[in-house]
Amino acid sequence: MKVLVIGNGGREHALAWKLAQGERVSQVYVAPGNGGTARDSRLTNIAITDVKALADFAIEQKVSLTVVGPEAYLAAGVVDEFRARGLRIFGPTKAAAQLESSKAFAKDFMKRHNIPTAAYEVFSDVAAAHAYVDAQGVPIVIKADGLAAGKGVVVAMTLAEAHEAIDWILEDNKLGVVHNEGVARVVIEQFLQGEEASFIVLCDGKNVVSLATSQDHKRLKDGDEGPNTGGMGAYSPAPVVTPNVHAKAMHEIIMPTIQGMARDGIPFTGFLYAGLMIDAQGQPHTVEFNTRMGDPETQPIMMRLKSDLLEVLLHATDGTLDQVELQWDRRVALGVVMAASGYPLSPRKGDAISGLPADAEDHMVFHAGTAEVDGQLQTSGGRVLCVTALGESVRKAQALAYESLVNIQFEGKQYRQDIGYRAVKR
Repeated sequence: MKVLVIGNGGREHALAWKLAQGERVSQVYVAPGNGGTARDSRLTNIAITDVKALADFAIEQKVSLTVVGPEAYLAAGVVDEFRARGLRIFGPTKAAAQLESSKAFAKDFMKRHNIPTAAYEVFSDVAAAHAYVDAQGVPIVIKADGLAAGKGVVVAMTLAEAHEAIDWILEDNKLGVVHNEGVARVVIEQFLQGEEASFIVLCDGKNVVSLATSQDHKRLKDGDEGPNTGGMGAYSPAPVVTPNVHAKAMHEIIMPTIQGMARDGIPFTGFLYAGLMIDAQGQPHTVEFNTRMGDPETQPIMMRLKSDLLEVLLHATDGTLDQVELQWDRRVALGVVMAASGYPLSPRKGDAISGLPADAEDHMVFHAGTAEVDGQLQTSGGRVLCVTALGESVRKAQALAYESLVNIQFEGKQYRQDIGYRAVKR
């Protein structure tokens, strides 16, 4: 069987790497892929990014299954296009992808279906947004209503920060995010106390299978300091998701979401990612939904998955996920993101990369912002690599990941030195 993975990040490298291990897989195409997928003999990069051209390619090459990585393709309706042409593809339709592509849609949906989340209001008027923040006080959370590559959220601890975020998103529209009515909108919501975790499931429209739990590190610097990023590292499993929290998340958040989407006439298929905030009493609230795998959570999750991913996704696209039971490596997986100079606001590109370790059973370097130029591997994006390792404990996985990245060199590299610190402290 031929498989197509759409995207060029670390998530897509990990998905393609795992799919290539499938017994029935003869070829894995990655569109457009990166320097890491270019170097793997089992993977083939194709320089196509247009949705219609990708569907043409899938027909021409008799691709058996397409898996969508990035949110932008989902929001652009790639699943609708492929399905209209009778192609098998795993992901949500454009309408269902609004759970991620519009924060306002997601919040209104959760309110309507009684799914636990923070209180909120939506604004497109700058003065009204400023007045609301003044009335509510801080801490408070300001979110761009649209896709912002993980950078559209500001957790404001002071009024000055909150007002600056409103101006940045609404007045200046620095993120360039517009949604629905063609204007920038902002969602302002209550600040939730607790510990975050990533809860990702596979959905076939009706049935749900949960993936291993994970936790990522959003802030740029050690100790959760600095600006929010797309994620500087992750590990799996997440100890904060106890069996009790897992049961609550499934019963109070995931299943009501899948059932609610079906009732609303928008059945959800694909990866559903609920960002959870778990309070001191073990009660999860939904911070946000993503309608695809998380990045960098995918990398450690794929390292731990023992099941054949192709067979699982064939069940998911056949509507038979109730017949699937996933098998997991009992070890902990931990990934450390190495980012480019200037990330997250203005990452530098074109720096030569050297010193990559050879891949092994217990450690793997997944590429994200890399490209091969005249045989030389170079940085080509903000998050460059995710160095991922397996270990008998969080501490051992952490030690191996950091040991594996010690010789990797590129100008201005930056990475956190404390990935997994919460789990180590437990």
